Amino acid sequence: MPRDEKSILIGKTVIPAHAIHWQFSRSQGPGGQHVNKTNSRAELRIDIQQTDFLSPAVARRLRTEAGNRVTTAGELVLTSQRFREQNRNINDCLAKLSALLIKALDLPKTRRATQPTRASKTRRLERKKHRSATKKLRRKIMD
Repeated sequence: MPRDEKSILIGKTVIPAHAIHWQFSRSQGPGGQHVNKTNSRAELRIDIQQTDFLSPAVARRLRTEAGNRVTTAGELVLTSQRFREQNRNINDCLAKLSALLIKALDLPKTRRATQPTRASKTRRLERKKHRSATKKLRRKIMD
């Protein structure tokens, strides 16, 4: 994906181009003679705390989903050096961002409190009786 586009569409969320900051550096691994001259490693940075395109709840979920990829300053950092071409690494970073954003946009299921069924209570009590009987057999016999 070219860097000069105005915005990026991920799911239903539009990320403005000014929110994404790119850095490129030399990649690790094999690559031949050309490897020492090209900056193929891509690093994507988005400031999650200063976003106006995400709701605060989605930004909070994105921060927890990203884990240690978020800096103490609240910046999400994604890197890719899987490929030898810079464009493919850019697309890989965007794919990683897309996966994280899709997870963050998904609302977590709310837990509804339930009562144990009568059958489960009966099973629990039967297991307790059985365990108690087993332990009674291990005791010393008193005359």
